[in-house]
Amino acid sequence: MRDSYSKFEAHGIKLYAISYDDEKTLREFADAQSIPYPLLSDIDSEVIENYGILNTEVSKDDAFLHGIPFPGAYVTDANGVVVAKFFHDTYKKRDSAETFIDAAVGNIHQHADAPSAEGGQPELKITAFVHGGSGSIRQGIIRKLVVRFDLADGLHIYSRPVPDGMVATELKVSGPVGFIAQEIVWPKPQLLDTEFTDKDLYVWSGTTDIVIPFYADGDLVSETRPLDVEEINIELSIRYQACTSTECLLPRTETLHLTLNTDVIDVPKLKMHLGHGQRESQYDSTPALRRLIWRKAKQNPLGLPKFVWKSIKLEWAARRRGA
Repeated sequence: MRDSYSKFEAHGIKLYAISYDDEKTLREFADAQSIPYPLLSDIDSEVIENYGILNTEVSKDDAFLHGIPFPGAYVTDANGVVVAKFFHDTYKKRDSAETFIDAAVGNIHQHADAPSAEGGQPELKITAFVHGGSGSIRQGIIRKLVVRFDLADGLHIYSRPVPDGMVATELKVSGPVGFIAQEIVWPKPQLLDTEFTDKDLYVWSGTTDIVIPFYADGDLVSETRPLDVEEINIELSIRYQACTSTECLLPRTETLHLTLNTDVIDVPKLKMHLGHGQRESQYDSTPALRRLIWRKAKQNPLGLPKFVWKSIKLEWAARRRGA
């Protein structure tokens, strides 16, 4: 969000981040990392809990981890009404800044630096582009593959279901091992008003965006090793049939290819994260971690030894499985 801050400003969107860190930690972090928006301190996780985003997978026996929220974001309108929310079960999966902007403004903007490919016909243009982070792929960061149909007036393509002999729009995307394509997000189709069939037909016309969210897991790019490759290729298969109210064009299947650059992730400047070939923070968070451990130890004196013992047992179990 820091790197995309100018995009938020261009749309008049205000940013706020909240965590259970103390004010000193947030102030030092913001200065070292040049964070241009407010960081809010919620030491007792009171606001986090009231918003229903307290990470319930982390118990009080997890020492200094207890009190963290599920990672995510709310998008509100000018009146504070939530219009969208994005939350995940792990910090390793995050949405792109552009996703929040899309939710706030109500449309998807294709950026000039996004990897793209084109296909289609004179009366039906197809553009596939990667949305978010200039199209780079990083571990856990969710990007969007947007397939945009620009149809001439009077032309439409079909959603499911369709009668026998007609072709509904289909998309399939594939990539290397570790490339994870999520469920396709289809826009709401319109009911077609026609006299040629007694069955309901649902279609898209004009400019239509179909979205395939995707991310990379540790098999492709990892926070624990340098990049294996500098770029990857993904393949997109598109099958569709375009029709007017009186006739249909022949069904078509097109294959588009896009090349995406891989990238490392930002990691804290802590010993456990250093030396893995990632982009290391300018902020040494060791003093902040010590303050956090001390604060949590006073709140729950037995929490830290329980956490250490739990970690040791997990390490032993992992070694036994690997033996």
